[in-house]
Parts: sequence; C-alpha cells; structure tokens
Amino acid sequence: MTPPTITRLPKSQVQLAFTVAPEDAKPYLDQAAADLQASKPIPGFRPGKAPYDEVKKSFGEMRIWETALERIVRAKYVHAVLENGIDTIGSPAISVEQLVPGQDIRFTVTAPVMPTVLSLATYDVPLVTKTVHEVKDADVDAAMEDLRKMRRQEVATDQPVTKDGMALIDLEMTKDRVQLEGGATKGYKIYLNEPHYLPGFAERLVGLKKGDAKTFDVTFPKDHYQKQVAGKTVTCAVRVTDAFDIKLPDLDDAFAKGLGIESLDKLKELLRSNLMKEAEQKADEAAEIELLEKLVAGSKFSEIPDLLLNEEVRRMIHELEHAAEHQGMDFKDYLAQLKKSADQLKMDMIPRAMDRVRTAVLIKDIAKRENVTVPDEELDAEIDRILSGIEDKETRDRVSSPDYREYVAAQMKNRKTLDILKKKGIKNLP
Repeated sequence: MTPPTITRLPKSQVQLAFTVAPEDAKPYLDQAAADLQASKPIPGFRPGKAPYDEVKKSFGEMRIWETALERIVRAKYVHAVLENGIDTIGSPAISVEQLVPGQDIRFTVTAPVMPTVLSLATYDVPLVTKTVHEVKDADVDAAMEDLRKMRRQEVATDQPVTKDGMALIDLEMTKDRVQLEGGATKGYKIYLNEPHYLPGFAERLVGLKKGDAKTFDVTFPKDHYQKQVAGKTVTCAVRVTDAFDIKLPDLDDAFAKGLGIESLDKLKELLRSNLMKEAEQKADEAAEIELLEKLVAGSKFSEIPDLLLNEEVRRMIHELEHAAEHQGMDFKDYLAQLKKSADQLKMDMIPRAMDRVRTAVLIKDIAKRENVTVPDEELDAEIDRILSGIEDKETRDRVSSPDYREYVAAQMKNRKTLDILKKKGIKNLP
C-alpha cells in the first residue's frame, strides 16, 4: 500500500493525498458488491451471494466503485492519522481526483488539526503569589445583617411608608403621554432603602400611605441598557396599594437558634469560618487564573484553526445568554446595554476565545509531559458519585454513556494537571 503524501497547511490544517491501487481496493469492492445485491437481490442468487461479475453486469462496475469509495476513504484516512499521530478535529473535506474502474483511486483529505505548543514557558517554579483576603469583624457583621434581612417581617401599616419600609405599587410610565413598552405593572414591590431603582424613584415614595397616588418625573441613566429610554425623562404615575413596615429580628441567641445554631456567638464563629473558606476559594481561583494567563503569555503556539475558534466563540456567546437569562434579562436587551450588535460582540470575543483555546492546549501538553492519567477505578468512583444524586432514568443513561464517561475523564485529567501546576507555580503567603 502506498503511504499518503502529508502536507501541513496554514491555519493548522493538514492535507493527505492518497493513491489506492485496484488490488488494495479489492476487499472494499467485494463488500460493496455484496451490499448492492443484498439491497436488491439478483435473480437466481441468494442476497449477497452472487459473484462479482454478476453484480457488475446488473449494477455496472462504476456503481460498485462509487459504493466502495466511502469505505475506502474512511479506512485509509483513519489508518493514516493513527499511524502518523495526527490529531485531527471536526469533519474533513474530501476531494476525489480519480475514480475509474481498473485504475488507481486518487483522493485528498483536508482536515483541521489541534494546535500545539511550540515552546512552553517554565512552569516548575513559583510564578504567582496567592493572597487571601483577611476576614474582618465588619465582614462578619455584614453577613449577619444579610441574615437579618432574609428573616425580615413585612408588617402592613396604614401609616406613611418610611425610607426603611416597603411599598406595593401600581405603576405606569409614560413619555410625552404615551405609555412605554412594558411600562405598566401592578403589585410591584419597592424596598425603599435598596439602591438599584432609578435615581430618585424610591425617595419619591417616602411619606405615601395605602391608597395614595403620586405623579412625578424620573430620568433614566445615560448608560441604561434599554436604549430607547437611556438618558430620557419619563413620567411615573404611582398608586400605593399597600404599605409595610420592615421588622428586622434582634441579633440574639433566639435569632441564632431560629437558624439551628445554639447561640449568637456560635453563629458568628460559623459565619467567620464560612467567609474564610470563601476567601480562600476566591484567592485560589484568582491565583489559578493568573498562573494560566502567565503560562499562556510566555508560551508559543501553532495557529488555531477557524473551526476551534468559532466553536469557542459560540460557547462564550451561549454562556453570556445563559447569564443574561439568569438575571431575568433578554439577550437583545443585554446587547443594547453594551451598545453592540451580535456580530460586534463576536469580534470582541475573538482574543479571549484564542486565549481559552491556547489554555486548553497548554493543559493538554503539560498533562502529557507529566504523564497524568485517570485510572479506571477513579473514573468509576466519580461516575458512581454523579449517579448517586440522579433518579431520572434518561439522565442516568446519559451519565452512563461512553461519551459522558470520556467527558468526565477529560475533566478529571485537567483537574489533576491543574493541581500539579498550582503546586509548582503558586506561592502561598504565610
């Protein structure tokens, strides 16, 4: 069998040119002939049992060669990439130069390949210092106050609402006497001491009581995500349907016991411990990101194929869409807030997407250098751990599938590699 001619192309692509002699193609031609007569039996022969010459008479020899071509291309291509250690990705492009019965078959396959690390930055010395934020008494006090707010009581009152109270309102917003799109709502809760409303809006409600109505103007910030009202003044017609005093519980042992903690002091200890763990986690994540950024910046890589880059940009767009939905915002409104079109956002993402691809390539390269492996017993234990929290049969089947198992193995391998990098490249402050 003649080995393929391998040519490296720009943009991390490879081209393999194949020449397959008729004698090398014979097994595939025989199988193609059997497939053809199995789908449409030849009179006088059992399906798949007619001689090759009989199949050629019935279907034409060119039909046999055309049927065999897909198997030939796939078999020769797969063998070549494995034999030569070529890490291809995505679907290849195939061009057939010659397909004539009795003559050599000539075709080329062009495919993108994974980028590689051309030179790797030194990673076995400390490059980053991890700094953990000190948890102070003020941090614990703020956490305690958040807990109080979570257990607040809203007590209806006939008295005017105060700056620390809550008003339930019906609201209509108009511009030049025309109601804004989505500018009318009923039963809207306004906590007057919270800062995220339009400037001056909550303050205008102080002193109103149940049944009161008030009309006033407010101006939207110039950078508001709704472009049609950004920087504009609108008229708000408000009617208070209910007013509430906010009662916060006293910070005492009874408050702690209501949370399942034996005393206020024990609650403070628990909050401090949780805040310290959170600070440690944040510092660890920040140091990891800084370390990877330094390693990527100090290394050199081959070109990134467009396929990988486009996939990474699509993944980043999906992440943003999910984040916007989680905040209750339509993605179109999010784009309007950024003052960008979808295409502009994608272009802006390209540098970051390139860094993310390079980071993945770097981790894979270091995993190979460090001989990082995931033993079957570790992988089995992780799959069992995931399955232990799942009852739905469809989800359990998906988690048990070979594809998902491969995904989990890759994640575990990456984590192990990152642990090695962090031990070598991050210095902890005493």
